[in-house]
Amino acid sequence: MSEAGRPAAPTPDRTFRLARRVFLLAASLGALAWGAWLGHLHLAGRATPLDRLESALTDLRLRLAGPRTPPANLTVVAIDDATVRREGGFPVSRTTMARIVERVAEARPRVIAVDVLFLEAGRQPEADSALAVALGKTTAILASAAVFDGSASEDGIPFATALHRPSPKLGEDVASGVVNVAEDASGVPRHLPLVVRTADGVAASFVLRAAALAARNDPVLSKGRVQIGDRALSLDLGYHLPLRPYGPRRTIATVSAAALLDGTAPAAALSDGIVVIGVTALGGGDTFATAFDPVLPGVELLATGIAHLTTGDALVRDAGVRQRDAAASVLLAVGSALAIALLPPGPGLILVLLATAGWLAAGAIAFAHGIWLSAALPLAAVGLPALVCAVGRQTLERRQSARVARSEQVLRRMQPAALAERLARDPGYLAEPVARDIPVLFVDLTGFTRRSEQLGPARTRAMLKTFHDLVDEAVTLRGGVVVNFMGDGAMILFGALDPDPDQAAHAVQAAEELIVRTRAWIADSPVLHGAGPALDLRIGAHYGPVILSRLGSDTNQHITATGDTVNVASRLLAVAADAHARLALSAELAQAAGFERSEGAFESRTAAIRGRSQPLEVWLRHPRATTS
Repeated sequence: MSEAGRPAAPTPDRTFRLARRVFLLAASLGALAWGAWLGHLHLAGRATPLDRLESALTDLRLRLAGPRTPPANLTVVAIDDATVRREGGFPVSRTTMARIVERVAEARPRVIAVDVLFLEAGRQPEADSALAVALGKTTAILASAAVFDGSASEDGIPFATALHRPSPKLGEDVASGVVNVAEDASGVPRHLPLVVRTADGVAASFVLRAAALAARNDPVLSKGRVQIGDRALSLDLGYHLPLRPYGPRRTIATVSAAALLDGTAPAAALSDGIVVIGVTALGGGDTFATAFDPVLPGVELLATGIAHLTTGDALVRDAGVRQRDAAASVLLAVGSALAIALLPPGPGLILVLLATAGWLAAGAIAFAHGIWLSAALPLAAVGLPALVCAVGRQTLERRQSARVARSEQVLRRMQPAALAERLARDPGYLAEPVARDIPVLFVDLTGFTRRSEQLGPARTRAMLKTFHDLVDEAVTLRGGVVVNFMGDGAMILFGALDPDPDQAAHAVQAAEELIVRTRAWIADSPVLHGAGPALDLRIGAHYGPVILSRLGSDTNQHITATGDTVNVASRLLAVAADAHARLALSAELAQAAGFERSEGAFESRTAAIRGRSQPLEVWLRHPRATTS
């Protein structure tokens, strides 16, 4: 394909804009996928590493909300340390258990829930009979235990590989329920499964049966809901009841079984209420760590579940709440990625932090009102996209900075170093033209064009490069600026960047040094040596008013000087050539520099300048007067 047919290479700015668009698209899609994946796991109730963080944040919100008052009609009859000491050890005999049940039954409670496992027949049949008789005198429920292998059915209901029911000796007509508790990754009880699937069917939980017996209504389970009488509660996945402990141990009204047997605690307080009998003695081993108490007795946890079902004050974490969590994770993930990618780093980070803090604050307020929004999910949804986008943006901007630095370095080479430095400090330099009296020099390497025919293109370019370096170094040393290289010539200004009282003297000194250094370069160059007088340097220099300005279009400009002074300096090259001189210096420049003609150094003459009506006094320096 020809050069004309090739597509133009993208500019650095276009390349950066394209890379930025690709980065934004990738960041948005990546954040969307990340948030959606987290939301999918949350909606399905899958265990993830976030569960430990969620557990810690849930406990924090529980402590912030503080303890609550449990229902007044709920009482725990505790088989406490005093009861165990009275028995002379643990476990408590079934004869004593029968007496406790009979004593409670005298108060005529709505239901007695016994959180004690009687899985086998006792050693004393008469004790089992006594306990069976006591249970038959009231509405009671006994505890059963399930064994799980971690599997669940398609609807999320936990599957029990075995179910241990109470011994038939205690009365086959006494209801029983599963007392197992669902703990999170940190070992903290968070849910109570209301139903358990077994090989023989579905078994109800201890708390569900107790609440139903207390309400005198059978429970009705539908998708994500349980209704007992006229009270309906939303449930979590797999018919799990979220737990919200009321406080530390004994927050729920507790009566010692020993005091009840001794008559020091009146049984009448238990009338028409729900009574849960269970072990609270330290040696019982049935304790759980909660936000309010590291060793909360299991019987109080079950009592909490029964209270939730009868009063409706459980935490709400149903499919709708989980859907809001998932939607928030997607929105926060995409929003944080776009904020980090689009906004400046400071405001972007602040916006992400404010959005995250806002969701966490809203979650804390909702939690205080009984709605369990996830706290760990939005943190994870925001954290990874924000980090990846920050790293990606930094990488992209570093590459752009490197490209800009390289471009700036190249552009600096397109301008004299001093001028490039001035423009970098003051981008508005010469945005408006400036009038100033300064020296202007034109240099020309005469005879080089003819010599280049012998050198060829490659060596010609190399020789010009060396000559240009020589000119630039000598001029810059004296504070001048080469505004334009023209093949084997150049236009030089002094005092163009800033006013300089010695600019005229510096211009004359630079001209004389250029003549000396150029002659030395020609003499030392193997390629140019022997060129003879045909190859030499000529300089025309004048001093006067010029207009310093930017010339060119809006997209392509260069700094230059215009005016009669520039034209005269250019014409003085011809004057030098006609006089066979190396330097043609106007008297105005010599006087501005404070120079005086010394015999044999300069020749003064009046020369006609093409384009001017008046002749000009010119000082000429001839080759014979130049010394190295």
